[in-house]
Amino acid sequence: MSELVTGEAVALELRPAKLPSRGLAVLLDLAAAVTVYILVTLGLVAATASLDEAARTAVSIATFVLVLVGGPILVETLTHGRSLGKLACGLRVVRDDGGPIRFRHALVRGLLGVIEILMTFGVVACVASLVSARGRRLGDVFAGTLVVRERVPAGGQGGFVPPPPPWLAGRFSGLDLSAVPDGLWLAVRQYLTRMRQLDPQVGWSMAERLASDVAGRTGAPVPPGMPPAMYLAAVLQERQAREAQRTFGGGGSPAAPAPSGAGGPVLAPPAGPTAVPPAAPPVVPPVAPTSGGASAERPATGFVPPA
Repeated sequence: MSELVTGEAVALELRPAKLPSRGLAVLLDLAAAVTVYILVTLGLVAATASLDEAARTAVSIATFVLVLVGGPILVETLTHGRSLGKLACGLRVVRDDGGPIRFRHALVRGLLGVIEILMTFGVVACVASLVSARGRRLGDVFAGTLVVRERVPAGGQGGFVPPPPPWLAGRFSGLDLSAVPDGLWLAVRQYLTRMRQLDPQVGWSMAERLASDVAGRTGAPVPPGMPPAMYLAAVLQERQAREAQRTFGGGGSPAAPAPSGAGGPVLAPPAGPTAVPPAAPPVVPPVAPTSGGASAERPATGFVPPA
C-alpha cells in the first residue's frame, strides 16, 4: 500500500492513486466530454447553417475549447476535485497539503492536460506518472496537486484528526496563518492523525518541534502551560474553518467546523511533561468591617436579602 511519509516517519492517511485507476478515470471523463461535444456540435451545425465557412470554423473551435478544455476545469472547480470519472473510480484531486483544490489548481491542470492528454494521446501523462514517486503528471506538479484514493479500507481511527478541547474553540481566531507553508500544515495533520501510534516521548518532542515551527511562522508563541498537541489541533481547526469559509462562503467570522468523525474522543495530549494551565484564584467578596462585635451601620437600600 502506497502512503505519504514525512521525515518524522508519520504516515498520511491519503493514498496516491495508481496509474491504472487514473487512466480509467481519464477515459471516462473523455468519453463524457466527447459525448457532450458531439451533441453540442450537432446542435450548432443546424443553428449555424446560414453562416459562412469562416464563421462556422470559429464556432467549431470555440466549442472545442469550451467543452473539451473549459468543461473539465469547471467540473473540477465546482466539485472540488471530483470529476465524473474520478467519482466512479473513487478518486479525488487535492492540494499537496490535503486540502480541496480551487479554480487556479483546476485551470493549471486543465491547460497542461491539453498537451499531456489530448495532443499526445496521454503518452506524456503516463510517462510523468510512472517517473513520479507519487504518480503525479506535469499538471499536478505545476498546480501543486495530487490525485488520491478516497475509497480505502477502514482502519480504525487512523485518519481521524482529534478536535481540540471545547475551551480552545476560537482561541486563535485572530492569528495570521498566511505565512505557514503547506508542507508544515501537512506535517501537523500527519502528526495529529498518528500521534496515538507513536512512543509518548517521541510524540511529545515531535509536537514541541511542530508547535515551535508553527509559532515561528505566525509570530505568536505557544500560550504558557498549553500542551503542544492541543495547540496544534486548535490552530489546525482554525485553519480548516477559514478554508471552509473561503470555499463555501458565508458571512461573519469563521466558525469552528464540526470535526471529522464527530462524536469521537476529544484530543488528549500525549504522555510527557504535561503542564496544567494555572487556575484562576477564587474571587472572595470583601467583608464589611465591624466595630465592637456589632455590625456596622449600613445605609438603607430597600433591598431585603432572601431568607
